Amino acid sequence: MKTAIQIILTIAILTLGYLCWESIQKPVRFKAALKTRQEKVIDRLQGIRKAQRAYKSLYGKFTGSFDTLINFVETDSLPLVRMEGRLTDSMIAEGMTELKALKLGIIKRDTSFIAVKDSLFGTNFIADSLRFIPFTKDKEFEMAATSLETASGVEVPVFEAKVHNDIFLNGLDRQLIFNLNEEAEAYEKYPGLKVGSLTEANNSAGNWE
Repeated sequence: MKTAIQIILTIAILTLGYLCWESIQKPVRFKAALKTRQEKVIDRLQGIRKAQRAYKSLYGKFTGSFDTLINFVETDSLPLVRMEGRLTDSMIAEGMTELKALKLGIIKRDTSFIAVKDSLFGTNFIADSLRFIPFTKDKEFEMAATSLETASGVEVPVFEAKVHNDIFLNGLDRQLIFNLNEEAEAYEKYPGLKVGSLTEANNSAGNWE
């Protein structure tokens, strides 16, 4: 009987020790996985922002369509302006402007075009990957674009791309994801990662910045 009790106590102690160790390690593992996933998602969102800004530079607005954005990256080109010659300090002191210098041929501008994909991402970049959320099975970011009117009556193009924590953290500890969402909502923040905003002109900032 005494031996049986000792065995039971030993098992109970080992079990309790494991549970204590696991209670410490669970949030540590979650934090490490969270960081890895956030980094990958942020990198993808930064790619979307880069493509959107290039699109706006040509068309004066953002797009809410991934099909349009991906086609732009795959097939469109960006102007590359090269300038030859320069204004000296003495020329500037005498009132010479860049416009005058261009007319006089003192400086010259040469415009060429470079593929968007090559310019922004590199030749081997797969443009269609922009739409997909890392660590998911082909789930896509939410993306939309519109324009906002400023206090002075100026229309400002804006866009937003985002993903909720529940989606890109799926498979991790559900209670810890819930806690993360609760914390964000308590501070009136979006419980996930996003770039840009449809409610304010924030220069396409990411909510991680």
